[in-house]
Amino acid sequence: MKLSPAEARERFGAARVARLATVSGTHQPHLVPFTFALVRAAGAGDAGDLIVHAVDHKPKVSTDLKRLRNIAENGQVAALADGYSDDWNQLWWARADGVAEIRTTLGADLHEMLAGRYPQYRDRRPDGPFVVIRVGRWSGWSA
Repeated sequence: MKLSPAEARERFGAARVARLATVSGTHQPHLVPFTFALVRAAGAGDAGDLIVHAVDHKPKVSTDLKRLRNIAENGQVAALADGYSDDWNQLWWARADGVAEIRTTLGADLHEMLAGRYPQYRDRRPDGPFVVIRVGRWSGWSA
């Protein structure tokens, strides 16, 4: 069953992790799991919400990440959250399509939203960089 944009937004927002799909300027896809906070836009209807992601302190070789290079070349992204169960009557997915930008700083309110979702960010706030996705379309499906 197709989900309404509001239902897709609700399911996506409740997910603990999603997958971020980016594409390079040479059309090479790249997919990574990511943590996020969903900022709901007041009165924006199906679009205008923000998804905020921080490059955090988990071990990485550097912050020169493929997802960031791809966004710098092509800001069009998709993010997907899903629920899997061996009972296929419980399956669902929710997708956000939008335009991403890279920021070097993040406002205190957005930092608080990330810290509210992930205890690991409460004691050690991420330094960034940050990815902010302006959602243009929500879609989804549920069994």
